[in-house]
Amino acid sequence: MNKRAIAQVPATLGPIFACLLSLASPALAQKPNIVLMLPDNLGYGDVGFLGTGGELRGMPTPRIDQLARESLRFTQFLTEPGCTPSRAALQTGRYPIRSGLSLVLVKGAANTLKANEITMAEMLKPLGYTTAYVGKWHLGFAQESQPQYQGYDEWRIGFLGSTDVTSYPREMSKYHAPDAIIQNAIHHIVEADAPNTPAREVRVYDIAYRRQIEKDIADYSVDYIKRHANGRDPFFLMVAWTRPHYPNVTHPDFKGKSRIGQYGDSVMELDYRTGQVLDAIRESGIEDNTIVLFLSDNGPQRTTIFREDLIAGSSGQFRGELFDPYEGGIRTVGMIKWPGKIKPRTTNAMISLLDIFPTLAGFVGGKVPHDRPFDGIDQSDFFLGKTDKAPRESLITFIRDRIAAVRWRQWRLYPRTVLASTDVLNTTGVQGIVAENSGYPAAYNIEWDPREEWNLLIENSWVLGPYMKVIQSYRKTLKDHPNPPAPNFTDF
Repeated sequence: MNKRAIAQVPATLGPIFACLLSLASPALAQKPNIVLMLPDNLGYGDVGFLGTGGELRGMPTPRIDQLARESLRFTQFLTEPGCTPSRAALQTGRYPIRSGLSLVLVKGAANTLKANEITMAEMLKPLGYTTAYVGKWHLGFAQESQPQYQGYDEWRIGFLGSTDVTSYPREMSKYHAPDAIIQNAIHHIVEADAPNTPAREVRVYDIAYRRQIEKDIADYSVDYIKRHANGRDPFFLMVAWTRPHYPNVTHPDFKGKSRIGQYGDSVMELDYRTGQVLDAIRESGIEDNTIVLFLSDNGPQRTTIFREDLIAGSSGQFRGELFDPYEGGIRTVGMIKWPGKIKPRTTNAMISLLDIFPTLAGFVGGKVPHDRPFDGIDQSDFFLGKTDKAPRESLITFIRDRIAAVRWRQWRLYPRTVLASTDVLNTTGVQGIVAENSGYPAAYNIEWDPREEWNLLIENSWVLGPYMKVIQSYRKTLKDHPNPPAPNFTDF
């Protein structure tokens, strides 16, 4: 009600109206706060609660495990194979190929999150949410792509690229690169105080600040929660952690904490920082009205030597890692907590990163875009226990401009043969090899064969029917909404 309407209320009704207004005001603030934490390259086999990580691997994760016990735990949380595609899928609820973000971006790449894309934050703003983004963005280098132009009120301790940039100047100097090229490789921490304002450079993001950044992200997140806990408006806080992405030099407080070196130290710091955010929510008295999501962006990088850093991420029982389309590259850690609303339990249902946007919209009465293809599925009724069956049955994984894999129920089909990086000693996912098949896809039953080692297409050729149906359904959407050019670093 506007001020003029309030002024026209008869004097005799003033006290009654004021009473009603005071009763209504709390109802306006009943929408839940949302805190979404996004670790970087945390693997299925890195945490304790999934049974193959944590203490078993010499790096206890007590705070993440405790959060899992209080949450709906996803054993089939499916992402994209790399940082940029996953972040695009999370923010837009759309396959990243639709926004030209189906490969990890590097500085100089033209692809970027366009201004006309609609993000989770832009869905929440009309509902009265205050929004903030803290940490890594990695959705393009153009100004229009940055969080403060995509629905977030502020962006703190931000950077546009990937954490490995902290080591570039050192590595380039070792190979005597020209000074001008080295200077161009330097990245900065940037911040924006308000929507639609240019980000300012705060400091160089180098290997020294790599040790400090997680503490700063946690400290700002804690401060934000405490400042907004008693506010009239609900808040959406996105915490984009940098760990355990390499290089894994940690804060001095965590050096040597694990039994497996720097990678374990990094995971243990992530666990501690996560606990700081959770403690702030509880101590501020808003735990019961706050949705907490903890979602890794993709699979881990596995055993690869990066200078003194032995990267020891684990995909658990699954084949593949970061950049691979196999399960180990896209099945990772995911959970959601909402006390009194979402019953803590474990689900083996297929939950995609794409589904987070529409599911949050379902919780709070938000609107998803209908003027473009939208690939996320609202899982809110399933999460809340209103239905026993999750609605997702299929999912497509893209790498560059190609369909890399198609999931339908318990089947994963690959139109091309992918030699996963975990099949080759001392290679990383980006070095995986792709070869053309002889006209038919490979088909794996991932419940019977979680490592995807047995191609069962000959005995189960019937699965080509639903496989083609999934692909045809996707291709129909391209008639009116063709995809923009995908990132490309090989075909010219």
